[in-house]
Parts: sequence; C-alpha cells; structure tokens
Amino acid sequence: MQISTTSMIIWMATAVATCGILFRPWRVPEYAWALGTAALLTVAGLLPFGTATAAVAEGTDVYLFLIGMMVLAELARQEGLFDWLAAYAVGHAKGSGRRLFDLVFLVGTVVTIFLSNDATAVVLTPAVYAACKAARADPLPYLFVCAFVANAASFVLPISNPANLVVFGSHMPSLPEWLRQFTLPSLAAIGTTYLVLRLAHRRQIARPLAALAQQPALSEGGRLCAIGVGVTGSVLLVTSAMKGPLGLTTLCAGAATLALICLRQRRSPLPMLRHVSWGVLPLVAGLFVLVEAVAQTGVIQMAAQALEDLARRSPTEAGWAAGVAAAVLSNLANNLPIGLVAGSVGQMADVPAQVRAALLIGVDLGPNLSVTGSLATMLWLVALRREGEHVSPLSFLRLGILVMPPALIAALLLL
Repeated sequence: MQISTTSMIIWMATAVATCGILFRPWRVPEYAWALGTAALLTVAGLLPFGTATAAVAEGTDVYLFLIGMMVLAELARQEGLFDWLAAYAVGHAKGSGRRLFDLVFLVGTVVTIFLSNDATAVVLTPAVYAACKAARADPLPYLFVCAFVANAASFVLPISNPANLVVFGSHMPSLPEWLRQFTLPSLAAIGTTYLVLRLAHRRQIARPLAALAQQPALSEGGRLCAIGVGVTGSVLLVTSAMKGPLGLTTLCAGAATLALICLRQRRSPLPMLRHVSWGVLPLVAGLFVLVEAVAQTGVIQMAAQALEDLARRSPTEAGWAAGVAAAVLSNLANNLPIGLVAGSVGQMADVPAQVRAALLIGVDLGPNLSVTGSLATMLWLVALRREGEHVSPLSFLRLGILVMPPALIAALLLL
C-alpha cells in the first residue's frame, strides 16, 4: 500500500510541475516548477538523495551542449548576424512574397540544423518579424515558418535539437549511422512541412513586398560569429562521427568564439552572458530528476516491456506505435520530459534501432501540433508576444493539424 501511495504522490507532483511548466501560473518561471518539485520529492524522502543527484549528473552532456549553443546564439543575435540574414532574405526576394517565404524557410532550416531549433525560435524569429515589417508584409506566414521548421528540421543532425541528446544519451549513434537512419525521414518531414505551409498561406504570400531602402552591412563581429558558427558545426560533425562528447565540444566552441570576439573588440563578455537564458539549465536538471522519480514507480519499465513485446511480434508496428505515441504525448506534456521518458524506454527495452529512431522522430516532430509541444515553440510564442503579435493556441492547433500528421507519416514511412 505504501508503494502505491508513493507512486500516486509522485505522479500528482509530476503532473502539477508539468502544468506549471506549460502554463506558468502567477508568472513563476518554468525552471522553478521543475526544480522546486524535484527538490520537494527529494526532501520528502520519496526519491533518495543519491538517486536525485545521479539523475542531475546524467544530464551533464546536455547542459554543456545547451550552454555552448546558447552562447553562440546570443552572440549571433547581438552581433546582428540574424538581422543580416533576414534582411538578406528580404533583399533577394525582389518584391516577391513567395520568394521571401522560400528564403525564410531555407534560412530557418540551416539555422536549425547547425545551431539547434531553440536558436531558430528565439533569435531568428524577431529578425524575421523586423524584416517583414520593413517589407510591409503580413509577418505571420513567415513567423509560422520559424516555429514549424524549428521542429521539422531538428533531427537532421544530432546537434539540431537538445532533445536528441536526451533521447539517446550515451547511446548516441555515430554520425554515419545517424545520417543513414535519419536523412530520408528528415528530408520527408522538411519537404512535407514546406508544402503544407506554403499551400496554407498561399494567399498571404502572394502579396508584393516593399523594397528595402538598403541592405545592412554585416559587422566585423557578425562575420567572426558566422565563422565561429561554421567552425563549430564542422567540429561537431567530426566529433559526432568519432562518437566524441558533443556537449563539451559545443561548450569549447562557443567559449572560443566568445573569447575571440571579445578580445577583438576589447570588451568584457559579462554583458552578453547576462542575456543568455540560464533558466533552461535548472529546468532540464529538474526534468531529469522528475523522470527518474516517475521511473521509480515502475511505469517506464512497463512501457519498455510492452514496446519490447510488440517489437518481437512486429518491429514495423512497434516503430509506428512508438513514433505516434511519442508525438501525441509530447503535445500533452511537452517533448523535454517525454524525450527523457522515451530515452529511458529505448534503453530499457531490447528493440531494433528502427524503433528507437521512431521514438526520436515522434519527440522531435510531434510538437508541431501545439504551442505547448516543445520548448522551442514556447520560446517562439514568447518572442512573438514581445513584438506585439498574438497567436492563440487554437489558431496554432488549426495549422498544426494540417502540418504535423502528414510530416510524421512521411518521416515514419521512410524510416
């Protein structure tokens, strides 16, 4: 009876924390809900202290990866690299809204692949908004591109989404194996997302654009930042191919780029570092602990066993079940905790690589259904509100219903 009561309390606490993360009542930050609930479970004795600290330590590679990527993204923002890219897209659209749509989609895809989906949502979104205003275009079709491509292109490479590190952890496939598994599914997801979005917004993007007065020049810091991003992407690809530590490599690359620019400009890095979203780190740490607490109730082991049994009968059915379930659950509870659960299930269950890959696709692509599906989409929504734009959860859902299911089906078919 005691075990059942403990499990019930853990589930209730986790549900409250998840709702707090998604809806932020009383404007309490997301990380406070995750970390506070994790601390309460530990202090109350429902989760051993050693187990909680081990769960936090398990995310070390993810923390390092996030720090490096957030530093690079903030540098790119402050040095005007994203503003320049958005203005470049407007300039080369030559008055065509359709061409601008294509260019924004292309830029968003590249940024997501090499700087992660959070960078596309947080940093590229305001730049695209400003560029659309300058071109006197309805910004929403182009802003939706930033949100949807951030998830659709997030499994092209291991570095495209922090959730990839969460799902695979220490079992991350080598780069050749990753590309073999995910190249065709990711191309299918990106292509399907592009076609549906373009068709859905065909009337808005048919309107002509106003010409920009002048293409802004990219500053020296922006050029150095672009070089740093390019070098970082190359180094991470090599590190991934050699099965090296992606987190430490990303941190070193971000720190080196920051040091180079600050030395060149003879300024302190502290003002820039203050603008980094450090709250993401305790949020992820708290989620690691909460998922470990849920695992103590035995439910993850049950899910792993059920998936393993299904995989023995039919690996194809198991892959579809895993991908669809991960996609749906990511919209109910956000893909960060679901990614942690999926990673635990994938490691506990003796299933083919195809099934683990389907779990990742569901976690990465599934959140394109709702505004609460992924951290990237939630950050995108915050960026829109800062610019005075409003997208209701219902309007996003209406578009997400059109975009996500066909992209998920196409990706799973080609897995």
